[in-house]
Amino acid sequence: MQPPPAKVTHKGRLLEVAGLFLKLGLTAFGGPAAHFAMMHNEVVTRRKWIDEQRFLELFGAANLIPGPTSTEMVIYLGIQRAGWIGLPLGGICFIMPAMLMSLALAWAYVQYGTTPAAAGLFYGLKPVVIAIIVQALWGLGRKAITNLMAGAAGLAAVVLYLLGVNVLAILLSGGLVIMVAKNIRRLPKIKAAGLFLPLATGLSLSSAAVPFSLGLLFLTFLKIGAVLYGSGYVLLAFLRADLVNNLGWLTDRQLIDAIAIGQITPGPLFTSATFIGYLVGGVPGALLATLGIFLPSFVFVAISSPLLPRIRSSAWASAFLDGVTVASLGLMAGVTLQLGIAAFVDPLTVIVALAGLFLLVRLHINSTWLIAGGALIGLAHTFIG
Repeated sequence: MQPPPAKVTHKGRLLEVAGLFLKLGLTAFGGPAAHFAMMHNEVVTRRKWIDEQRFLELFGAANLIPGPTSTEMVIYLGIQRAGWIGLPLGGICFIMPAMLMSLALAWAYVQYGTTPAAAGLFYGLKPVVIAIIVQALWGLGRKAITNLMAGAAGLAAVVLYLLGVNVLAILLSGGLVIMVAKNIRRLPKIKAAGLFLPLATGLSLSSAAVPFSLGLLFLTFLKIGAVLYGSGYVLLAFLRADLVNNLGWLTDRQLIDAIAIGQITPGPLFTSATFIGYLVGGVPGALLATLGIFLPSFVFVAISSPLLPRIRSSAWASAFLDGVTVASLGLMAGVTLQLGIAAFVDPLTVIVALAGLFLLVRLHINSTWLIAGGALIGLAHTFIG
């Protein structure tokens, strides 16, 4: 008979949180959808910090609040594993590697006038990322989609996302639909019109260039971090509206380069803010932009985390969160479809994705090794070509 496993001390849990999220901060390529897949593999499948249901609850909560969803998921998991100290520890460890890489690349960009070539790297990385996301979607979907209504809500979220409907409207509508469906007997006279939500719109206040200041830079990124839904995949639109159109601090070319840096580096895509901050304000600008765009996430998670048990104890609120979770999976599927169009450019990329999916499902290979393998395949293909 084997002895029971030794109890992990609080210090040990803090070290676990720091170690895992530093690792993910260094290796989690592919954006939020891939980040969620890697987190699921690490904290549910391999380390068993939490079960599938708890992961889905945190997944839905992270998608419901504004800001970078993968970073907010890390912060939730940090609290879950190591208490309140885990809140800043997990988030900082996840953000820091990408921030430092973006800062170094911004310096090289300013010095040499170009970003590093990464076409070969992404050629091999993209299909592997698709495989990781598909595996996570399958695992999470089997748990979250338990009936026809949930399946229909998830499919509707995919369609609405691809049609360009506001992400917040999709999430809240999904929550309301499932909430009402599960509690319809409690409210027999509900009117269907109450389920429709107005789409959020952005207003451009000015098209003239505004003099640069560090304070305005910080407030601009603080606003973006506090209101942006849809994570890094829709960050480009927000940045262009504020920094190119309203303030006139960046050109379109510089903005596209900044987004490319966010994709080249692992960890959160929001570290494009670090790159932009350096371009317009040097090292102080990089630090303030990074702080501004990520600070709301820590605040939102700190406020919402204690409420999650109460939410689950309420039939109405629990059903609403179930609906948000299903809609979040729909959004994740929609993003995966868009990424797949860009990833599958020839037969080799399709083979790489299928091989990666087989290794994940059948052999349970760690996704970090798959990413490394995909990068090597991409570099080899470019070198041979």
